[in-house]
Parts: sequence; C-alpha cells; structure tokens
Amino acid sequence: QLRTVESGGGLVQPGGSLKLSCTASGFTLDYYAVGWFHQAPGKEREGVSCISSSTTKTNYADSVKGRFTVSRDNAKNTVYLQMNSLKPEDTGIYYCLAVAPAFCPTNWDRIAYDYWGQGTQVTVSS
Repeated sequence: QLRTVESGGGLVQPGGSLKLSCTASGFTLDYYAVGWFHQAPGKEREGVSCISSSTTKTNYADSVKGRFTVSRDNAKNTVYLQMNSLKPEDTGIYYCLAVAPAFCPTNWDRIAYDYWGQGTQVTVSS
C-alpha cells in the first residue's frame, strides 16, 4: 500500500491562492508519477493534475489549466499543487496518490484506485 498524506488546505476567498503538499509514508515518492484529485461535496472524485517522477510530463484537467501548477521537489520527497485564481467550484477535498511508476498513464484520471487517504479540505467562499 502506497500511503500519501496531503496538507495545505484552508479557507480562501474567490481569486485567492493555496499551495497543497503531498508527502509519502513508507516509500520513496520520487520514483512515482503523482496525481491530484478533487472531490466536491456530494460528487465523485475527479482528476486535477498528474506529474511524472522526472517532472518532464504534466497533465491538467481543462477546468484548472492556467490556474493550477503541479511541481515536485524530489530532494524533499514532496509534490505540490499551487492553486491560483480559486473559484467556489474548487471547494472540496483534495487527494494525492502515487498513480504509477515514472510516468502518468494516459488514463490516470479514470483508474479506479482502491486506496484514498484523508485528503485536505479546500473551501473557496466569499
């Protein structure tokens, strides 16, 4: 089981910014492609972004392109999601997962993953 832990969520006004962090417990996250997922209240989880182990490849949902940026610092075994220009519809729980070795699969946002951590809550409200 590849355990990941999310942090950095909070309450912000529309147009504000947050930076989420993803760390690993019990394995080296550096070797894995990492995906970020969003679950709005009452909705199923949806893929937000994915980054390869080397940072040479990234993927973004259309709804966040130009607003969110995924990055990683492998020396710190950490993956980040910088969220700018936040909208009320961005509200929900954000999760990160090691989705595959090295590279993001083409279907990374449609795989039925069998483990989800606690996530971190993001609330965008005026």
